[in-house]
Amino acid sequence: MITRQRLAAGVCALLATLTAGVAFPAGAVADETDSATAPKVELVLDVSGSMSARDIDGGSRMAAAKQAFNEVLDATPQEVQLGIRTLGANYRGNDRKTGCKDTAQLYPVGTLNRTEAKTAVATLAPTGWTPIGPALLKAADDLDGGDGTRRIVLISDGEDTCQPLDPCEVAREIAAKGVGLTIDTLGLVPDAKTRDQLSCIADATGGTYTSVQHKEELSDRVGQLVDRAADPVVTPVATEGTARCDSAPALKSGLYTDREEFGQQRWYRVDIKPGQELRTSVSVAADRAVRPDYGVLLRAVTAHGREIVRGEGTGNGRTDVISTGLRYPKADSDEDDAPAETVCLEVTNSFSAESGVKTTPGLPLELTVDVVDAPSAASDVASFGLGRGWWLLGALVLTGFVAGLLWGWVSRWRLAVWRTN
Repeated sequence: MITRQRLAAGVCALLATLTAGVAFPAGAVADETDSATAPKVELVLDVSGSMSARDIDGGSRMAAAKQAFNEVLDATPQEVQLGIRTLGANYRGNDRKTGCKDTAQLYPVGTLNRTEAKTAVATLAPTGWTPIGPALLKAADDLDGGDGTRRIVLISDGEDTCQPLDPCEVAREIAAKGVGLTIDTLGLVPDAKTRDQLSCIADATGGTYTSVQHKEELSDRVGQLVDRAADPVVTPVATEGTARCDSAPALKSGLYTDREEFGQQRWYRVDIKPGQELRTSVSVAADRAVRPDYGVLLRAVTAHGREIVRGEGTGNGRTDVISTGLRYPKADSDEDDAPAETVCLEVTNSFSAESGVKTTPGLPLELTVDVVDAPSAASDVASFGLGRGWWLLGALVLTGFVAGLLWGWVSRWRLAVWRTN
């Protein structure tokens, strides 16, 4: 009897433990992991007075935006945490200082409740000013935290009305923080000034600008950008190069982002073991107006200052990104404990700013470092041409020699036959 009671009590305790473990700890850990790595998107909508204009397929710009939002909310992937922020939605007055603070989070970034989000969007009506810069700053704060993809989708129909807080400079400041946040912009009016400003905002963070004139285009494009946030991407790691190699950050294989001022040198360090090969590339983007004819130089230098190899790229104003790269294989060693070699990487650009253009923060720089096992002489594409290529050349020479002998013999035989006849 006592044995049965103890057995029953043990089974009950085991079931209770399993139930508690399934119901609480496992769920909590899963939620934390999902929240930390989930992609985040915030839709930032211009609700200023100009959005009441009726020039998109016979309806107002606001109506087109609402329709696009509703369709996107229905199609948002489950793993994406989505939020909505407005600018110019609440203040109708003429006080510029107050109007330029008019930005609010309509729906918080998190797991999407489609009904609540649609209800919030339905209440919007074109109202006030166009504080794009302040809205972008707040949106960046809304998306702060976590390791997943972060994306702002800005929809606007006009220029920012809250200068001198230039939204383009705000985007550059956001990019300079190295937080891996991308801003995509959509313009509802094909106006040159609006296009230039929205393009500048997108370019500063590696985003895209799209001019939209129809409701279907708006819905499709916003949906594409939200879906893109769910795609796996490699987020660059923020680093900060120095003016000298001996104090430069030590980098391992990965993707890095930095800022480099006009004409500045940035140094980084990479350790290469015998039998390994360094493959690295760098891209410097002109996120503001620059003079034509520019370039970027990437050098691999020993710790003592001797240049090993270099890569160079030049441009003439037709592209706003210039890239180059290099490879450095380190010979294998017979010693098992041979030390690694410190290779200093120097990045220099020759961009120059147009008159009146701000030079800070520096130009966005992206550096890729890949340290791999050096290819063998037989399998390396470069050495194939110098190794096996000689055998091919020898075979061709021998074949040509034999063919020449045969052709000469046949020719002499035919000539002898002709003379006999």
